[in-house]
Amino acid sequence: MHGVKQPRNPRSDGPAYITQCPIQPGDSFNYMIIFSMEVGTIWCHAHSDWSRATVHGAIVVYPKRGTGYPFPTPHEEVPIIFGEWWKEDIMQVLNEFVASGGPPRDSDAYTINGQPGDFYPCSSQDTFKLNVTYRKRYLLRMVNAAMNEILFFKIANHSLTVVASDGSYTKPLTKDYVVISTGQALDCLLESNHVPPRGRYYMAARAYATGVGVPFDNTTTTGIVQYNGDFVSTNTTPVLPSLPYYNDTTAAFEFIGSLRSLDPILFQLNKYDTRIYSTVSINTFPCQNNSCAGPNGTSLAAGMNNISFESPRIDILQAYYNHINGVYGTQFPTEPPLYYNFTSTDLPLFLLTPKRATEVRMLEYNSTVEMVFQGTELVSALDHPMHLHGFNFYIVGRGFGNFDEKKDPLNNLVDPPFRNTVLVPINGWATIRSMVYALSSRTSTYMGDEHGVHS
Repeated sequence: MHGVKQPRNPRSDGPAYITQCPIQPGDSFNYMIIFSMEVGTIWCHAHSDWSRATVHGAIVVYPKRGTGYPFPTPHEEVPIIFGEWWKEDIMQVLNEFVASGGPPRDSDAYTINGQPGDFYPCSSQDTFKLNVTYRKRYLLRMVNAAMNEILFFKIANHSLTVVASDGSYTKPLTKDYVVISTGQALDCLLESNHVPPRGRYYMAARAYATGVGVPFDNTTTTGIVQYNGDFVSTNTTPVLPSLPYYNDTTAAFEFIGSLRSLDPILFQLNKYDTRIYSTVSINTFPCQNNSCAGPNGTSLAAGMNNISFESPRIDILQAYYNHINGVYGTQFPTEPPLYYNFTSTDLPLFLLTPKRATEVRMLEYNSTVEMVFQGTELVSALDHPMHLHGFNFYIVGRGFGNFDEKKDPLNNLVDPPFRNTVLVPINGWATIRSMVYALSSRTSTYMGDEHGVHS
């Protein structure tokens, strides 16, 4: 489950080797899903390796009976699921890059509701089409199920009004494009109010990618919005929207920074009990004879506070409840091993190689935690989507460069967005605050036990 709180029900949370061992081929597992404060669009996906590339879907949580939407009722609700597609079997793609130590090969296409669209060979006959009636309102329930890519999305000659994100209402935000990170969900109203001559308009999505020298799929997926009753030939070429450029960081964070929560704040944001300051980095491990496909013959890795997560032999939740020693440690550090100019290209070389470990951080129930995610230039600077499993959090600050508590006052303690995935900007930082609530009777874990933080 992605974005479901699952109070006191962590065994149905899903992450392999965290709350359960992977479901073996031919076996089955019945999940019990408990909804609590979620409303709007969230989603579910497989958690074992890259199987989520093909096993995923939207979950729609409607308002409680007797209540309605805090926005105009839509004429129709439409799921818009973004994905990635490879010509090869997805497990072959996974095994290939794990064995080589290099980055995964770029996908061959992005998809909207499973279809690549008109700009790919042999797929235009199945392009997703949304038929709309003039002066009607449509609620687009968007999920970015792509494996790696952050996406710009736009519909030609139409605007979108964001009304919810990651299962939580937002103050209405009207833009002519949106940005949706891997793992995120957005609910957007589309008004079919284009003045005559009406006709056919592309909806289009392509990557927002900022890593210098980092390959990515630079293709564009499309669907078509077409008006009913206008008798426009289906052979008429739809109008194509002008999307922001691939590395337009200003456009990306102008949208992201404009989102605001609609609902009352659930806990005090002007204080916290625990702070975890964590770097998020690309790292490398050495290979024998420099034989791997990463930089200088190394194997690529990822790290938080210079620790690269190592999957245990059994799931951490089982080890926790059964008091099995040696499965995980409890010393995930609350700060980096070294403070330096994280966003400079002049970096301590020993930090390129992280420690392999399975570490968690124990936190008291009903306490408030602040997490500062700090991007670095190690190997390559990137935008990092960070997801907190089983929790939503308030995004109270974001900026570029090195986080400095004295110089970087938090951006919003009044109506910050309440999300489960935050995008840490390239060469920048993001600060979130969350409350540790009832996962167990006495204590909760935050990084890798009942729920985990991952990129």
